[in-house]
Order: sequence, then structure tokens, then C-alpha cells
Amino acid sequence: MKTKQNWLEGAEPHAEFQLDLSCMLDGELDEARAGRVMLHIEGCDCCRDFLEDLRTQVRLHRDMTDPDRLFARVAMLTGTDLGEEAEAIDLIHKLATVFYQLGKSYVLSAIDPDFRTRVFEAAVPVGETQSQGRGFVDGVLMRGSDHTGGVDWTHARHMLNGRLERIEDPIEKGRRLLEEAVSADAAHEEARLYLAFLHAHEGRTLKAAEEYRLVFHTALCEENRGHAAMQLGRLFAGEEDFRKATLYFRWITISGLERRDARFFGARFNLGKAYAMLGDRKRSVGTFRTLLDEHPDHVADVARLFAGAPKLRQVIEEKPGFIEELVAGCPELFSAPSAAGSAEGDEFKEDF
Repeated sequence: MKTKQNWLEGAEPHAEFQLDLSCMLDGELDEARAGRVMLHIEGCDCCRDFLEDLRTQVRLHRDMTDPDRLFARVAMLTGTDLGEEAEAIDLIHKLATVFYQLGKSYVLSAIDPDFRTRVFEAAVPVGETQSQGRGFVDGVLMRGSDHTGGVDWTHARHMLNGRLERIEDPIEKGRRLLEEAVSADAAHEEARLYLAFLHAHEGRTLKAAEEYRLVFHTALCEENRGHAAMQLGRLFAGEEDFRKATLYFRWITISGLERRDARFFGARFNLGKAYAMLGDRKRSVGTFRTLLDEHPDHVADVARLFAGAPKLRQVIEEKPGFIEELVAGCPELFSAPSAAGSAEGDEFKEDF
């Protein structure tokens, strides 16, 4: 069986012909020289192998720079139309995102009409998004069955229309929409996060922890892993399992996510609080000091979080010397305005 090694080993005597072959593929060889080269490769295995390898490299290069060509070539080899599959996956993700955005809006509006979140994008206007979602689904339905991706788009259309309107409770609307998002696209990380948030809000902490763990272990988006870790830490802290809580808060700080994304500065605050609850005064003070040093723009927010954590202050006051050490090491906690605006790290407006 001939391989590239065949023409490499005998390349020297045929170097001129192989140079001409390369020029011929680039369209840079005149007709007379091209004729001589073609005659030569009829009787030369070495140069014929060289030409086939050149053609393969050219095809690969063209495929890599043209996704349509690559999809067509894979489809020819496997019998699968990757172009249509990729388009179907994209359409399904868009549908799931419509459900997620609507579900999130209903859930947040039901829990607190004045809710402000910085976890993801701001909650979308329900009426406008619902109308746009119906238009999107109608567009897919008009294109025929080649783009369904296994999703019942007619059911989706009904869900965005009459079926949704018949549900009176906004929380239940939000739940159904988030479940539709996950049903359409099981890998939709944001929808799973908000389903978990809803479970936690309704007291189903085990179910919430299960969803958060799934996102934490499988999410491709580092920020979504961070949100899952933050909420898992809060759940464990709420159960007074502060050792497990520190594991998740520390993942956010050790991974560097807290430094790259200011929304996560609250993880270090929660870590300092968890150390305090465990009675580890040295680590607690050191963590708060690091927090203030690394996030000078959020000193007022940190002070607000500190002022709004009565359990933390109680623990600090009950342990001899703790308050004095904290005042000496982190005076900003007591001197910064405690009535600062909403802190970005105060995700989901919960405390433990």
C-alpha cells in the first residue's frame, strides 16, 4: 500500500516534476509543461502519490474554510446532513431560550414585582417576547419538517398561545415554561438554574440541589457553573453545613471567576461568613481583608452585606476578641456607608 512516505523517500530525482505538479494545482503552469507533467505521472508512482496528497490537502483546506463544504463531505461519508442537524440544534436552542426568558420573567414577577437581578440578562417584557416567540415558531413551521429536530413545534406554538393564557398563577406559568425549555433542550443551563431557584424558593431544597449540581458538573459556561456553585453554597449554609458550603464558595474564588466577573465578589464574602460560623476567626478576617483589597470598587456593597447579616454579627460579637480583630483588620466594614445600593454579588436576593 502506497503512503506519503513513498514519494518522500524518492523525492529528490523528481523534485522538478513535483514542483510543477504543485504549480499546476495552483493554476500557474503553462499548457506545454502541464502536458509533460501529466505524461510523467502516468508512469511514476512516486509523483502520482505526491499529486494525490496535494489534492487531499487542497480539499481539506477548502473544507476547513467553508463549513458548507465540510458538512457536505461528512454527509457524503456518513449519510448524515450535518448542515441540517446543526441548524435544527440552533433552532431548538432558540426555542428553549424563548421559553426560558418568559419563564424567568413570570417567576421573578411573582416572587417580587420589584425584583432586580444581575445573574443573567434583565427579565424580558412578557407580552413582546411571547409575540416574538410565536412569530419564530410560525417561521419554523412554515419551513417544513426538515428543521424540527425532534421537537413538537405545534405544541410549542400552543404553549406560547392559548395554553399559557389558561394558567392563572404566574409561578405555575413560569414553572411550565422553564420545564418546556429543559424538555426542548436538556442542556439549556440557564433554564435549569432558574428551575432550581424555583425549587429552592418553594422549599424543595433537595430538588434544587440536584439541579444545581447537574449544572455545576456539566455546564460549558463557566459563569453558569459559578452561579450553581454560589447557590449550592447558600443551600448548604442554610442547612448549617458550613464545611460543605465553603467547598463551593472556594471553587469560585480558587477558579479565579470572582476576579474575572465582579458579579461573583459575594462568593468571598460568603466564604468569610462561613469561616466565621465555623469559628475560624483567622481565616474569616483574612478572607474579608482579601475581599476588600481585591474589590475596592465594592467596599460599600461589602459593608451593606455585612450590615445585613445579623447571624454573622451575632457570631462575631459572641466570640471574645473577634470584633476587635475584625475592626483592626477590616475597618472599611464599619466605616463605609451601609445603605449602599444593591450589590451585584447578592444573587437571587437571598442570605444564609
